[in-house]
Amino acid sequence: MFKTILLPIDLGETSSWQKALPAALVHTAGEGGCLNLLTVVPDFGESIVGTYFPPDFGERMMVQAKNDLEAFRAAHVPSDVPSKALVRSGTIYSEIIDAAEEMSADLIVMASHRPALRDYLLGPNAAHVVRHAKCSVLVVRG
Repeated sequence: MFKTILLPIDLGETSSWQKALPAALVHTAGEGGCLNLLTVVPDFGESIVGTYFPPDFGERMMVQAKNDLEAFRAAHVPSDVPSKALVRSGTIYSEIIDAAEEMSADLIVMASHRPALRDYLLGPNAAHVVRHAKCSVLVVRG
């Protein structure tokens, strides 16, 4: 049913993939499906915070995130499931939406936590993705 699935995960938060990954794998099952794992590294370079880090800090973070995501993929995605590991830098919800559009994703599967008051004021990443994605979004409660 779905050919190109995007699963955004936070490598530092088990809750971002513990329930979402099995759901994504179920939807990836079938001929020609591909699971695209995505992690987003914050963009430190343009902000005032970036001045406190070495000049190559952003590049090193991207390389480390790619290595960590590849290790995650090897450990958690069955070898018979076609998959890719993608690392992007920027605002989480924007990068998820952009990546989904660029790969013509059929489905985004992502975890969400129970909203706190601050989430109603700022809007959680899942809510932004649901509102703005051009494809179907499956939100799995953590």
